[in-house]
Amino acid sequence: MAAVQRMTRKLSEERASHLANEAVELSHSGDKLQASRKLREAAALAADSPLVQAAFLAIHNDQHTSPLRDLCRKFALYHNNTAGDEAVKYLKSSDAPEAAPVALESLQIILENPSSSLSSAQDFIIAELARQSPAVRQYFASELQTSTTEFFDNVYDRGDDAANCLRSVVLDNKLWTSEDVRLRVEDDLFQLFLAKLMESGHDHDGRALKGIALLLIADTQRLQHFIDEDAFEALMGSLDIRLPPDVRGQATLVLSRFFEVAESTGQGFLDQYIRTHVQRQKGDDLVLAFSGAAHLFPVVPAMVAQLFLTEGFLPSIMALLGRQSSNAAVQDSLLMLLNAACLDGACRAAVAQYCSTWLSHKVSNGTGKQPSIAATILAKLRTSGVQAGDQRANRADEDVSDLVDLLKQALSAEEGRNVSDSLEGLAYSSLRSGVKDSLAKDRAFLKNLLDALDTNHDSPEVVVGGLSIISNLTQYTPNLSEEQKRVSQLKAYANASKPVEPSPLEDDEHVRDRCSAVVEAGLVATLTRLNKGNSPATAHLTDRILVSLTKNPKDRGKIAQQGAVKLLISHAQRNLQSSEKNSQPDTDAAHALARVLISLNPSHVFAAGSTPHITDAVPPLVALLKASRGEVFNDQPRDLLPVFESLLALTNLASAPDETAANSIIKLGWDEVEQLLLGHNDMLRRAACELICNLTIHPAGVEKFADDSKRAATRLHLLVALADVEDVPTRRAAGGALAMLTDQYSPVVSALLDFKRTPEILLELCLDDDAGVVHRGLVASRNMVCEEDESLAVRARKMFKEQGAVEKLKTCLKKTRDPNMLQIGVEALKVLVQ
Repeated sequence: MAAVQRMTRKLSEERASHLANEAVELSHSGDKLQASRKLREAAALAADSPLVQAAFLAIHNDQHTSPLRDLCRKFALYHNNTAGDEAVKYLKSSDAPEAAPVALESLQIILENPSSSLSSAQDFIIAELARQSPAVRQYFASELQTSTTEFFDNVYDRGDDAANCLRSVVLDNKLWTSEDVRLRVEDDLFQLFLAKLMESGHDHDGRALKGIALLLIADTQRLQHFIDEDAFEALMGSLDIRLPPDVRGQATLVLSRFFEVAESTGQGFLDQYIRTHVQRQKGDDLVLAFSGAAHLFPVVPAMVAQLFLTEGFLPSIMALLGRQSSNAAVQDSLLMLLNAACLDGACRAAVAQYCSTWLSHKVSNGTGKQPSIAATILAKLRTSGVQAGDQRANRADEDVSDLVDLLKQALSAEEGRNVSDSLEGLAYSSLRSGVKDSLAKDRAFLKNLLDALDTNHDSPEVVVGGLSIISNLTQYTPNLSEEQKRVSQLKAYANASKPVEPSPLEDDEHVRDRCSAVVEAGLVATLTRLNKGNSPATAHLTDRILVSLTKNPKDRGKIAQQGAVKLLISHAQRNLQSSEKNSQPDTDAAHALARVLISLNPSHVFAAGSTPHITDAVPPLVALLKASRGEVFNDQPRDLLPVFESLLALTNLASAPDETAANSIIKLGWDEVEQLLLGHNDMLRRAACELICNLTIHPAGVEKFADDSKRAATRLHLLVALADVEDVPTRRAAGGALAMLTDQYSPVVSALLDFKRTPEILLELCLDDDAGVVHRGLVASRNMVCEEDESLAVRARKMFKEQGAVEKLKTCLKKTRDPNMLQIGVEALKVLVQ
């Protein structure tokens, strides 16, 4: 036996030596590719042979040196894993483009060695070579066309990224000689991925599912016909709750696409699958049936609900549980199914009728995550008003306090796997007024909730669930008009139900207290951390929460200190960018921003040199003003509160020492503000007038009234008219604007004198009961009669005297004790009596 082995080894060495010599000769003749192949054959026979190693050095010295090729040879021929890691680093470096001439040869060196003999570095090397090199991609297409199955088997086992190259190449039209050839290879590749999926236990990494998903999405109508009952069975098996979440996610994606185009076929396959597995009454079969139905409930709810509500289906399942009482996987998967079934109203009623007793038992006696899921299901049933069919279970149907206590305990436990289930249950329970109040008053719960959000910030289920709870706690009851109240009552009568009286726990005072509690707990800082990603759901919930939290002026300082301004500006800008595509853009972020900026000193919020800049806040606030335009054709009244509060915020920004804010407001929002001055809403008109008053401090604002144009004169006449309205703050703001504009701006005085009622109205301001209005009237009157342009001054004095200015000013000065106002009035009287 030993002699035979020696003879075999000797022959291998001789053959290797011969191949090595051929490799050297081919290299000298210029055929580098054949030389490399001969050398690889020699190394496979006798890698330790001195002649083979000498040939390797000779060819290496003869060829243009390429670090990548050398590393791939060491990695593939000598199984040097360090060389493989170095090849990965090289392909990630800036030197990678220099390897283009040897990319194909490097790939072939890897592929000519069994995947099992190489480390996982081969996966990245193959994928990166395919990404960087057109020659490599063309080689993939050629090999797939020549021998699809053989090349697929060679590449598939090398890793996810390598297998992904097969999918991307077959979908690249530029690589194929004709569309017919490409489609043939696509068909073969899709079936090969399906075959891999159907190999028992093979696809626990989801590699085949990824290939199936990509190809099916790209060519659904044609490829769906390859999914027969066996393939469907394999796909449904990939929904097993015992498999990793990403595998189940890929399977759900594939089946969702399949059901879109194969409804009747899919319905038949699904019915057959569920019924067959349930009828077998074995643990594994039940897990597969329940897992599959649970995952597909949100995808094809009508299809699964029809099966779920089949007469006798749910009672028969509950009867089977007794035989599977020790099988935790069966009970976990059934709980998952029941939880998903609560999406449908009829299914909720069925769950309440047949499963309430068992669910209550699981709340008290379940293991692992079973109590929290069972409590979540019961919370959904009770908050939706479904009554259990079993009267023994009706004793606590309207009470969720026991479930809330259990879910809070699960949340505070260190076992993270229960967090998302507990939060889902609490999200439903917190729809109840009493639960809202108790949760907000529980400081320990709020701390645990924020800790859970911080710890699981990368889990969408946890983040959305937690923010949904906070949103429930902090939402104010909408203010309904009398018309809306009547409509609500009529709807209740039409449904033969008594109109529900609002809970006293939902009044503004209670909601404000709940909002203050979550602010005090540090919620805003958590929201800032959670919104570092780009999740639309997280952003929407965050904005909805913040618009409630900022309603209370006393909390706005704390909210700003915890980073809300920067967050809200970011969200508001993103909403503005998407508003072109959305006819009803989300304004919550801008509204919350407006509320914060009403109460704070702009210089403190927008410190010099910091980001965001004060001008970043202007566009979203101006966008809110546009909500006042147009008509709304629905039963909801137009909500003008955001418009009003935006005007207040802009007024505050306009008072900042930095003129860029005022200039930005004038540039972006002047037309909107001017429209509001002409409106019929007293509060909006007042706020717009106050903003105009603040803008007239700045040159750009003055220019709107002092450019000697007809439009400027019209604006001045409007200010005079607003100085004559009944609303005191509006008169004060209009008078203030006139006082500033008449100071050293002759075109303003000239335009005002063209309006015959100007002296009359200004003198009426001087006789007002409000000291602020009087002060502004005196300043404006003094400025006009003391105008530097003598011709204008003479004209002004004449018009004021005609309105009894001397007597009226004397009457005004008799009423005041303010030295400043007395001085202004005396200056005006002097020029009038001279």
